[in-house]
Amino acid sequence: MPKTSFHLPNLKEQQILDRVEVILLGDDPLDRARYKELMSQHHYLKSDSLVGEQLRYVAVVEGQWLALLSWSAASKHLKNREEWIGWDDSQRRRRLALLANNSRYLILPGVNYPNMASKVLALNSSRLSSDWEKKYKHPILAVESFVDSQLFRGTCYKAQGWQQLGETKGFERTQQDYYTEHKRPKQLWVRELKPNACKKLSAKQLPSKLQPVEDKMIPLTKHSAKELGNLRVMCREIPDWRGLKGRDYPLPSLIAIIILATISGVVRGQRDLAAFAAKLTQAQLRALRTYYGKDKRYHAPKETTFYRILTQLDPVAFEKVLRAWEIKTRGIEKELEEDTLVAIDGKTQRGSDPESSDRMKPQIVSALSLPSTHVLGSVLVEKKSNEIPAARNLLEKIGPQDGKTIMLDALHSNQQTIRQIHQDNGADYIMPVKANHSGLQKLASEQIQPPPKPNTNETATEPEFEIDVSSVGFPPQGIKLAEHTTKAVRYRRK
Repeated sequence: MPKTSFHLPNLKEQQILDRVEVILLGDDPLDRARYKELMSQHHYLKSDSLVGEQLRYVAVVEGQWLALLSWSAASKHLKNREEWIGWDDSQRRRRLALLANNSRYLILPGVNYPNMASKVLALNSSRLSSDWEKKYKHPILAVESFVDSQLFRGTCYKAQGWQQLGETKGFERTQQDYYTEHKRPKQLWVRELKPNACKKLSAKQLPSKLQPVEDKMIPLTKHSAKELGNLRVMCREIPDWRGLKGRDYPLPSLIAIIILATISGVVRGQRDLAAFAAKLTQAQLRALRTYYGKDKRYHAPKETTFYRILTQLDPVAFEKVLRAWEIKTRGIEKELEEDTLVAIDGKTQRGSDPESSDRMKPQIVSALSLPSTHVLGSVLVEKKSNEIPAARNLLEKIGPQDGKTIMLDALHSNQQTIRQIHQDNGADYIMPVKANHSGLQKLASEQIQPPPKPNTNETATEPEFEIDVSSVGFPPQGIKLAEHTTKAVRYRRK
């Protein structure tokens, strides 16, 4: 876009502006070849090569091409942009996909209409997020672009409400995670596409609709080489059950990687474990003592290797090492001592069908220490069984919980479980009482006085029963009792 003097469009030019539209470039090979050729001939970068997720658009009037625009993945690191959004490094990495970069903008030769550049940019910006969501299953909240101030002024961006944040340091993103220096700093322009985009991007938690964007990101481990070495040594406690064949990767190294991935939030199986391992640096792989190849490099395990390990790994032994590592590295002993609540609940793997033995998937009962949210332990529900015996095994596993209150579902309101909590764990307990426990419900009704009757002028509602449990901080902030709960009762040790 050459520097031109400003003038108002005449009647003919305005008619062209009124009819211009921006269309998404499809998969037609002839259109793609034409687009690439025009960029190579007329754009000052002489290339249409893009990085990451990308879309290409053409501005047309009655089938005639007037302008080309390309959008791609946002730059990985931009200090001024990070300050503008207000996110930290972890948020930037997890949410960068919600930004896009206007990496190419070309007004074709001979197209010289006033306001054309800003009009096309406005039309393109208005549809970019929805087009991106259709192709990549997530929207775009904000956009960025670089303007070479030696060639352009960035007037069209300014006219459309973009904000100039300063200049870059003169590096170009040439691959997904690789930059080369071109020694030609450019102006950085940004704009929110959605209301309060920066506030959402820098929030502690993304809106639920945007959560899948973070879920797709493979996390990174920030532990030092010394810490990784210590973890590998701890993993030696798990005996190697493998034969002599197939031991290219030492078992402690594989277990250590699985633990690191688990702590980092990788929970979706061997494919994501392999992706997590592939992100480890040579220094980290060296500290973990993975396979050292003939190319004088340490190699990350592949998906098939993790699959073989996961199918035979002793979950109890694994959890023991995982728990010991978490306590050692995070120093959570004090937090656990200060916690006053323990929540026990069961979860079934998504897609499980309890009515079909062939489609019934594993169920796990876990204990969570609150408010720190540290996991105390988990137990697998045995086949043809239910949560009740699993919860008792879990109570035995987590051991003494003196002075704390254990919360369970109404399913567990039976004498054996209550006695175990009271006598073996040394804890108080609280659980909802449902209508199918008629005796217990009657006892609760006798001991708990209902609230005063509502004003006769107000609409009558069914009486509610309340218990003062503020002394133990229940329920935790943001947690409500289940809707089906009719009453709740708290039992204390005498």
